[in-house]
Amino acid sequence: MIGLVTFLAPLLLGQTPVAPATEVSLLFAGDAMQHQAQIASARNGEGYDYTDCFEVIAPEIAEADYAVVNLEAPAGGAPYTGYPCFSAPDAFPAALQRAGFDLFLTANNHCLDRYSRGALRTLHLLDTLGVEHAGTYDSNRSLERFHPLMTQVGGIRIAFLNYTYGTNGFAPSPPLIVNYIERKRIQRDIRRAKALQAELIVACLHWGDEYQLLPNARQKELADMLVAEGVQLVIGSHPHVIQPMEVRYDAAGNPQALVVYSLGNFISNMKTRDTVGGALVKVNVARNSMNRVVLQSAQYTLVYTRRPVTARDPFVVVPAEQEVQDHPQRPHLKGFLQKAREIFSRHNKGVTEYFIKSSN
Repeated sequence: MIGLVTFLAPLLLGQTPVAPATEVSLLFAGDAMQHQAQIASARNGEGYDYTDCFEVIAPEIAEADYAVVNLEAPAGGAPYTGYPCFSAPDAFPAALQRAGFDLFLTANNHCLDRYSRGALRTLHLLDTLGVEHAGTYDSNRSLERFHPLMTQVGGIRIAFLNYTYGTNGFAPSPPLIVNYIERKRIQRDIRRAKALQAELIVACLHWGDEYQLLPNARQKELADMLVAEGVQLVIGSHPHVIQPMEVRYDAAGNPQALVVYSLGNFISNMKTRDTVGGALVKVNVARNSMNRVVLQSAQYTLVYTRRPVTARDPFVVVPAEQEVQDHPQRPHLKGFLQKAREIFSRHNKGVTEYFIKSSN
């Protein structure tokens, strides 16, 4: 809720105060990866430049009131490496921030690829960039202060929770803390979010089986628990392919929650049919007549990572539908679109596709 001082300040300046927005849009993107070929492509003299990677999709990101991305390559410092242990140049998260992302999710199976010191370095870089982040913490004090991450978007108080199933066998060393998926802990965190007067609770889970287009039983069970506990948005990552999304309804037939099992890859150098792209999900929430924040609509659009044709070309995230019209020969593009739409047409509930027009 808008503070009294914030509301009265325009009056003191002879202006009309502006009431908080009654509807806001949230945008969620999948896995932001950094493979070795991407690092080589971004090399620019002694530094790295990822600006071109996001220039096509940036207007769509910036249009949202709040945008979230899964940062799956820690900024662990040089030497910069791709799979299996990632460490991206600092320019990579900086370019994501310039593209319009407001929140970086850091709890994923690669967050300790450069051990705890790399995870701590990543957090400090994100702080320097001035972006919010959730999932890993540099101390117990930070965990207590920033988990759940409480932010206000258009006058709506939103709590973000981020957890991972594991960290590839690496364990965090104090003072670093990683949020792991533990049912009792998550339930406790949801209660804390409610105590902090969150009007919307978003749980972002790094879960599921890699390369599987349908969720496993564990994902479904956990999603059911989250919705029952009062989480309105459940957003998944990790499989590197899309998985179904569904709006859940209450007994009266009103939208209760959105579950997105996997958004797939936002940007990567993965090359199989189902890994060359992913989905952006746009969610609109609003206050109803009872002053409760409710789900208004949910839509997805498919994106594709355009690979370099020559050594001078960048990796570029582009709208998949526009790309297949302009460049139908792109590797696996048609197959990715066809399979994603097949899965969504069979399994999606209440979430429809929308399209981004691109001039590039």
